[in-house]
Amino acid sequence: MMTTLGDRLRMARQKSGLKQTQVKERTNINNKTLSGYENNVSEPDMNTLATLTELYDVSYKWLLTGEGDMNIPSRIEKKKSSLTEKDERDIGKRMAKIKKDLLEGSSNDNNDALSFMGEPMSEEAIESLLEALEHAERLATLANKKFIPKKYRND
Repeated sequence: MMTTLGDRLRMARQKSGLKQTQVKERTNINNKTLSGYENNVSEPDMNTLATLTELYDVSYKWLLTGEGDMNIPSRIEKKKSSLTEKDERDIGKRMAKIKKDLLEGSSNDNNDALSFMGEPMSEEAIESLLEALEHAERLATLANKKFIPKKYRND
């Protein structure tokens, strides 16, 4: 049976145990708009889809197309555990260097401060950026593990 985007949005919301009013409280998407999405009256933009994907903890690809696994995040968690202690140390070292480079560049001169859309970034925004970079670093490390010849793996 072929499902529509609206069907998948409803399934994902129900799987997460949320009512439309709770989604409104957490995302500021009003009930009428959300109902329109779920009933295929209208379609959310990409930013709204990303917000709902994160809230419902489902795969973006699945939500958009209906293909693949609905629950990608749990699969990422399994892979995360396949990082070795050395991988974790290496990621830690790389993240420390990135943080040092970012913060040194922003503390030398106000003109060099980290900025987003012309405005200096707050400490919270910088931490958020670093968390996103660390997540990307972990995913890249996991993705590249499959290219290591078996004789060099510690499996």
